[in-house]
Amino acid sequence: MLAGVFSGPGKIECKEVPKPAAGSNEVIVKVRAAAICGTDLRIFKSGHFAIKEGETRVLGHEFCGEVEEVGSGVTRYSKGMKVGVASNIGCGVCAMCRMGRVHMCPDYVAFGITVDGAFAEQIRIHDKPLLQGNLMPFEGDSSFAEIALAEPLSCCVNAWESVRTQPGDTVLIVGAGPMGSLHLQVNRLAGAKMVIVADLLDTRLRLMEKYAPDLLVNTEKEDLKEIVMKKTRGDGVDVIITACPAPQIQKLAVELAARFGRINLFGGLPKGKEQVEINTNIIHYKQITLTGTTGASIAHHAKAIDLIVSGKVDTKSLVSRRFSIKDVKKAFEYAMSGEGMKTVFEF
Repeated sequence: MLAGVFSGPGKIECKEVPKPAAGSNEVIVKVRAAAICGTDLRIFKSGHFAIKEGETRVLGHEFCGEVEEVGSGVTRYSKGMKVGVASNIGCGVCAMCRMGRVHMCPDYVAFGITVDGAFAEQIRIHDKPLLQGNLMPFEGDSSFAEIALAEPLSCCVNAWESVRTQPGDTVLIVGAGPMGSLHLQVNRLAGAKMVIVADLLDTRLRLMEKYAPDLLVNTEKEDLKEIVMKKTRGDGVDVIITACPAPQIQKLAVELAARFGRINLFGGLPKGKEQVEINTNIIHYKQITLTGTTGASIAHHAKAIDLIVSGKVDTKSLVSRRFSIKDVKKAFEYAMSGEGMKTVFEF
């Protein structure tokens, strides 16, 4: 079968690899759609500590497909079943796994990072993710490309649970990429009365217009603090999501929060820039809640699939370009350009 194989920074190509076979408690999924994630791009550019020098890896963890083969000991799945797949697999026995928070397992495994992923015609789902519920059947008319984006949406659901946007809240999202658009939709669905989206690039901000934000702010040309305070009559915003790797935005977020405001540090910071000077007195006197989230649990992924299937969140419009896995190099070049939102392989 064909797969997109990563062999080192800047090196990815379509290769013929052996087809996987299902063991007695395993399932083979025929991949129908797999999206390139920012993590894939970082691995492509700089590598990953889980992929040692000389090793190869089939990337891809945002995906879905159809059950192709079922092991003799598997009873809950059948050939032809449409399934979404949560990408993180916990050890199953630690405190985090016992709470269902497999994405926080200190020894978690991830498709496309620590084990081969979905930039391939087929992928093997072994017994542990089957038992943990990573494989989620779905029905309805949603396309495979739409359901593949349940993975990034699940991360936004996790973030929302940390800030609990309520009807009438004002929300600021800094970062107008694919995640920003999903945050916008989730917070609007939660009842936000006003959503402001900020970014450095006009091209990115224009892509957000289809999701009807109340205000777009180019932080290179405009003073975000001045605009936010004017728009909120000096109160600040109730919810802030920093969907960008910018230390200065994390610092500013505290200054822009309203009393009892909630901040989610969604985007991680680059190595060497992790130290951020924050005025903790503002947090103290305004009773601000400062949170961070990373990844998503299996429960978050299930909620994300439901939001897509029900039509409450639009992921179809995020797909900018579709590629064959034969054109994996071109697909990564396009994704690296930042020209569109999501780049998807269809099989």
